[in-house]
Amino acid sequence: MAWADQRVFSVAKRASRKRKSERPEQGTDWRRIGLVAGLLLGLAVVVTAVHWPALHARAISFDDHEYLVHNRLVLNPSLRSAWRFLSEVLEPSTVHGYYQPLTMISLMLDTAMGGSVENLRPYHRTSLLLHAINTALVAGVLYRLFGHLWAACLVALLFGVHPMTVEPIPWIGERKTLLAACFAFGAILAYLEAACLTPNPDAPARRRKRKGRRVSPRTAWLAASVGLYLLAVLSKPTSLPLPVCLLLLDYWPLGRMQRRAILEKIPYFVLAAVFAFITYESQRRTAITVAPGEWGDPMRIPYIIAHNIIFYPATMLWPVNLSSHYPVPSPLDLTQTWVLVGVIGTIILIPALLCSLMWTPSLLTGWLFFFIAIFPTLGVIGFTNVIASDKYAYLPALGLLLPLCYWLGRLLDGSWLGLRDEARYAIAAGLLVVAAVESVATRSYLQRWRDTRTLFEYMHALAPESVVLNINLGLELARQGDVAGAIRHYETAIRNGPEYEGGPFNMGSLLLDIGQPDKAI
Repeated sequence: MAWADQRVFSVAKRASRKRKSERPEQGTDWRRIGLVAGLLLGLAVVVTAVHWPALHARAISFDDHEYLVHNRLVLNPSLRSAWRFLSEVLEPSTVHGYYQPLTMISLMLDTAMGGSVENLRPYHRTSLLLHAINTALVAGVLYRLFGHLWAACLVALLFGVHPMTVEPIPWIGERKTLLAACFAFGAILAYLEAACLTPNPDAPARRRKRKGRRVSPRTAWLAASVGLYLLAVLSKPTSLPLPVCLLLLDYWPLGRMQRRAILEKIPYFVLAAVFAFITYESQRRTAITVAPGEWGDPMRIPYIIAHNIIFYPATMLWPVNLSSHYPVPSPLDLTQTWVLVGVIGTIILIPALLCSLMWTPSLLTGWLFFFIAIFPTLGVIGFTNVIASDKYAYLPALGLLLPLCYWLGRLLDGSWLGLRDEARYAIAAGLLVVAAVESVATRSYLQRWRDTRTLFEYMHALAPESVVLNINLGLELARQGDVAGAIRHYETAIRNGPEYEGGPFNMGSLLLDIGQPDKAI
């Protein structure tokens, strides 16, 4: 099959060829290194400035009580606490759900640096730093793949200031999203370094096999990549599909999908298998886990997948009414607008991506990267009460950025459409305007996180019938002394979700507190 972009090579290949032809006296291009370092640093500074209001957020979100407020190990930093987080593999005792020791240890370290329930700034500071680093890593990955520095930085900027990246920063419990993504991006970058050091199969065997040699740089980079992948799954197991994503990069744009590329993924897949078991068991033993065959409704999973295939890209393109809680529609069928749009959109999207292979593998590969990376959170195995979440798209978004950066790079260097300099400058300026608009939206969304009541009232306005939101808003109103408001929300929760224990329990507790034991009973 002939592709329109078949002559385009990745940076890994070009770098490898350059090393072979480079003379020793040429030395290192320090000017280029300085430019790259300066742009990445500037990118991190801009992203930090845009998200700076997150440092003042006071909201306590859904599971922050488990991660911080009532977590005695996080609030009492010690080596013993760290060992508890590491050793409680199948049954974590302080946070219900899957095994995530590095996340808990990172929060504990923030407590050691002055963090507390009354002072959330140290936790937000670390999360903001991680997001800035992640943005620079995204730029590094894109630059390493496609070789166009300005395109990589522009696309990474769009990622870094996007409103959908707000949620993991002020939400304390979502440290796991940022930490896992940081290690995962690092693992990808280390793998790309190893890929560009792949030995030339045409070279004489005597040159490729040197006896008595120490560990080769390529082996060291691969080992670093595997190690970073391990740290990623120890932070949040949603990074488990990374080995498959690396295979996709081998297919495009690296163009090295060979037996060697598959065999070198064996350590990744071994780790993935081990931690997939640990994740499922720890989630099953300490929280809710619903296997695919236990849903009852055979169309539930297809509807949710179709919904999310369209929902996430659409929300990235038009990030309005963002929320930390997108409830599962009831009933979950084609009468729901987003479900219907998802089914129709999926039917159109899949054939369109397959047809695009006649011209380029970039679109299908980028979408597959996104789909595979987000698959653990699509709802095939039930573990949450939402149909989608902004935080789930944080790491998988890299897949959608791949074709964007590739085609933008070709536009800016003139290899596609042959645009004049003025047109290319206009495109770059247009993307900066888009980034500015995103920044304004991000700042606006961050205001919703200034305190707990503001956050839950905002989410409740978007989903007023949600049982979970009514229970949580009732709890906050009761804490502030608004008994009538709390009872009103508890009543809504009991009416809409009588099977949820939180509504009756909190209503009874509140009535008991205000001296009405008969009603409480």
